[in-house]
Amino acid sequence: MSRKNKIKELSNQLADQRDFWIKKNAFFYRNDTNYMKFLSVSNAKIMELGCGTGDLLNSLSPSYGLGIDFSDKMIEIAKNKYPDLDFIIGDVEDDSIFNDLSQKFDYIILSDLIGSIEDIQGLLKKLKQVCHEDTKLIIAYYSWRWRPILKIGEKFGQKMPSMTDNWLSTDDTINFLELADYEFIKREWRQILPKKIFGLGNLVNNFIGTLPFIRRLSLRNYIVAKPILKKVRKSLSTSILIPCRNEEGNIENAVKRIPKFCKDMEIIFVEGGSSDNTVEMIAQIIKKYPKLDIKFYKQDGKGKGDAVRKGFSMASGEVLMILDADLTVPPEDLPKFYEAIVAGKGDFINGSRLVYPMHNQAMRFLNFWANRTFSVIFTWLLNQRITDTLCGTKVLKKKHYEKILENKSYFGDFDPFGDFDLIFGAAKLNLKIIDLPIRYDERKYGETQISRFSHGFMLLKMVLFAFKKLKFHK
Repeated sequence: MSRKNKIKELSNQLADQRDFWIKKNAFFYRNDTNYMKFLSVSNAKIMELGCGTGDLLNSLSPSYGLGIDFSDKMIEIAKNKYPDLDFIIGDVEDDSIFNDLSQKFDYIILSDLIGSIEDIQGLLKKLKQVCHEDTKLIIAYYSWRWRPILKIGEKFGQKMPSMTDNWLSTDDTINFLELADYEFIKREWRQILPKKIFGLGNLVNNFIGTLPFIRRLSLRNYIVAKPILKKVRKSLSTSILIPCRNEEGNIENAVKRIPKFCKDMEIIFVEGGSSDNTVEMIAQIIKKYPKLDIKFYKQDGKGKGDAVRKGFSMASGEVLMILDADLTVPPEDLPKFYEAIVAGKGDFINGSRLVYPMHNQAMRFLNFWANRTFSVIFTWLLNQRITDTLCGTKVLKKKHYEKILENKSYFGDFDPFGDFDLIFGAAKLNLKIIDLPIRYDERKYGETQISRFSHGFMLLKMVLFAFKKLKFHK
């Protein structure tokens, strides 16, 4: 059973119990509802996605209210409780769900929904069909810092049960909004103490919990944004670089799975001393797909960094992309990177594997937490947020890459991975770096070429190198 179906099944099971859980945690829900009222205005056209039994939507006193939820039992209860509001049973990620709506809404509410969405960026783009230029999107979600506490609460019967959801911070959500052409307006953190506790809850929340820095420890996050409805896009030619070594079984799938997302697109394989039939397979694929612009080069040195430099030096496209041959980053996600760079979301689009849930075998436990740790360190070092330095998929314009090459002497030939040449170079040139979350899959063919400990040690050296260059400027 898929994750979404499991969430739907759980929602149906909990529909009759929802009022019980709201009453049990009345202090939290009352404060949450009051702040939602503060962020919106009454007598407005309001749509709530993932509306549950309709309590929040009703409390906002809309002139027209529409609630959408994929739980038929939740919607049945909502219709009975609030007959003056409209409710629809449907999956908000379904392409057709908004096509039949003639209304444009003043407010669109996503309360505790974003954690269960399979494609957050895709949903946000769909929502524009029901937006006008002044529509406000309000997203409410819990802080990832509270995740262990909430899970303990579930085990002891203090919180309504839930499924494992997307690991999201407010920065992650703002990043999704930017990728989907929304303008971030404000964010707030509330309820550092979500229990009444003899009157201490309001005292702590209203005074201590609103202080800078401390407020970030709160349970509840709120983000307000508005859509950017007018955006000029220009078609750009693209070169997709696929460094490969011992990837015979992945070569054809890489070519077949890359969507045709622009008119002028070339695929460049750079091979680095394979012991299997990777070279022969590339030659066969070039003959098998004569209509595709596929090129092949053997790298001069060793390592992915050398392969990246070789491939980019031979690329003719205005946009340069890296796709790892292990296909752990789905080739089907490349159009999102292309759209982000063409729309001007950033100058350097970096894939991030650490937001969506990943396959159990896709990344080992130590690797996951090491990547989490390094993301914090490098965000501080670069003064730009970057959540996953070693995701293989990175995209930038050729003119910016050429500028990085011109300034390469500042860092020198230090990078065996091929990632940090680009990241540090982009940061040095003050290019805007933006993360694009992707789903990370397990390798289907071959073995990983990453060593947890030796490469981890190299990453530590990279941190020290970056600290010296980017903080001390030496």
